[in-house]
Amino acid sequence: MFPTLETERLILREITATDLNSLFEFLSREDVTRYYGMDALTNSSQVLDLINLFKENFQAQRGFRWGIALKENGKLIGTCGFNVFAPKNNRTEIGYELHPDYWRKGYVKEAISTIITYGFEKLNLNRIGAIVYPENIASISLLTNLGFSKEGILRKYIVQGNTAHDTFVLSILKEEWQMKEDV
Repeated sequence: MFPTLETERLILREITATDLNSLFEFLSREDVTRYYGMDALTNSSQVLDLINLFKENFQAQRGFRWGIALKENGKLIGTCGFNVFAPKNNRTEIGYELHPDYWRKGYVKEAISTIITYGFEKLNLNRIGAIVYPENIASISLLTNLGFSKEGILRKYIVQGNTAHDTFVLSILKEEWQMKEDV
């Protein structure tokens, strides 16, 4: 059963076919997908394929992808989750995106803080990594403020728009997160 998580302002829940229009609303925007590792979606069948991929990844224990919904009205404003989930090695990578109307309001920090805690406490992860474009200053700032450390550069790691891009690797370990949370 897919876990539903709650924060002060958000409900993190399973993404279903009923979310197709909301997902298309932001995943069709180049300003959202520019650092996502994929091109902007152009039609609803691509969104449905993505929803099915999220479901398949969860069922196969390869990943989790939560819809970020506002608690006040249920509106889906983004997604966040664990990619490259490797329970045998107690690690995963985190990813997220949000509709631009909701940028810089603390929603992503609220959502990913919750799933990081969930990953360390409920899934017994030891490490959560992140792959981030060097140009994505907002995401790098968010992650470092949450306690992630920059580990290095993966050269020409992601191909997007027919161009290979370098990415930064950042991570946080369970003991680092726990020390931060205890302060």
